[in-house]
Amino acid sequence: KMSGKTTRALVILCFTECTLGFNGLLSPYKSKALGRAQYSVRPSSFAPTMTKSAAEQNRPISKLRLIQHKKEAFVFYRFLSIVYDHIVNPGHWTEDMREEALQPAKLDSPDLDTVDVGGGTGFCSIGILKAGIMPEKLTIMDQSPHQLEKARQKPELQGVKIIEGDAEDLPFETDSKDRYVSAGSIEYWPEPQRGIAEAYRVLRPGGVACMIGPVYPTFPISKFFADLWMLFPREDEYLEWFRKAGFEDVSIKRIGPWWYHGVRRHGLIMGCSVTGRKAIAGESPLRLPPKTEDLTASPSPLVNTLRLVLGTLGGFYYFVVPVYMLLKHLLLAPVAIFWPAVYRYLM
Repeated sequence: KMSGKTTRALVILCFTECTLGFNGLLSPYKSKALGRAQYSVRPSSFAPTMTKSAAEQNRPISKLRLIQHKKEAFVFYRFLSIVYDHIVNPGHWTEDMREEALQPAKLDSPDLDTVDVGGGTGFCSIGILKAGIMPEKLTIMDQSPHQLEKARQKPELQGVKIIEGDAEDLPFETDSKDRYVSAGSIEYWPEPQRGIAEAYRVLRPGGVACMIGPVYPTFPISKFFADLWMLFPREDEYLEWFRKAGFEDVSIKRIGPWWYHGVRRHGLIMGCSVTGRKAIAGESPLRLPPKTEDLTASPSPLVNTLRLVLGTLGGFYYFVVPVYMLLKHLLLAPVAIFWPAVYRYLM
């Protein structure tokens, strides 16, 4: 049974989407939802030093969202870890999506030394093991001990190494891993380019990195709540970060819950799988300035609490969206039988 707040949020979202749609403002978004490409996967020149992209100038990555600090994310997951597997995964990150997202990672040999960065409760790690990687060859790393404790309790993850660590400063030797996987973690990185450069560093030549994460919405209300909550990268930003880090053969694969039917205008918490291959040994050729986030500084309890509360409101919106999309799918299903084109437009 839905609460009054959830019901009101669904009504407001439905009313606003319909109003904007009837005024013709959603036509560019709907064309994208029907599968038209939003980016071009062309080879681009490699920049040896960090420069601002056009995307970053329009929507600065350096402007942190309310839960894009590691400290807020730590507290956020202290409570979310209790219900993560029961609330987040069913609406945003299903087993079918996991299998599809991991295919480009080429987990095709059981003895590949693999790390799952930001592995949390181990949902993605279970998918890695199901793909054929041996447990003793898999390391799960996360900054949240509360999430990792949930992973330790899962019988499917027996024999897997579980450690705490920072995605932007990985505790692994250079050229030491065959596969790097990270799912649902980049949205909490203050410096995503640094984390991807670290992925490059720890991989052996020929190793593959697979980044699974959110995609930025185009629907106005969804954009507001996405920016309030955490980082939702655009698809072209993922491609640019991988190429700047030094990866070759960079590609992107779209994923999403089946009941969305390809709709992406609201953004997706798990919306794409980006892969790249490391060709040359050593660290990333990209030179970055010192880290900007100071984890040793004493935070203001009041400011941190306000950031956490307001950021969680954005997270609540994205709890409502998949419920809304499922109800919309069920309501419009009869239309699909007789008017498929109308059904696709209304979705």
